[in-house]
Amino acid sequence: MRPLRVIAGAVLAGPGLPLVSKRAAPAVWFLPGGKPEGGEAPLGCLRRELREELGVELARAEHLAEVRAPAALEGVAMHMSVFVVEVAGSPAPAAEIAGLAWWPAYDRLRLAPAVRDHVVPALREAGRL
Repeated sequence: MRPLRVIAGAVLAGPGLPLVSKRAAPAVWFLPGGKPEGGEAPLGCLRRELREELGVELARAEHLAEVRAPAALEGVAMHMSVFVVEVAGSPAPAAEIAGLAWWPAYDRLRLAPAVRDHVVPALREAGRL
């Protein structure tokens, strides 16, 4: 079985790293992003997902990492491309997003394994956190 394909954005703005929780799992916090639609390029997917989930426009993106980890919601293998992004607009939860919080300002968030074990260390190693 092929891993679940996900494109995600680490938005570095404001008081930390904005994370989202989804209605399907409101206690778990993820990077904004999602699954590409048929034939959709990674940055096209990220642009669409940021608009749908947070109501912001993608202004700039820089590749950070390719993450292979269990998908927190689906419980299957996942391949996630992560981009450090700048956005235009103020993020606000929309679509399937239940909440928006900045980490580490709210350090008690239960981070998805891919965020906790891969993205946060990669951002720290790159000097972005």
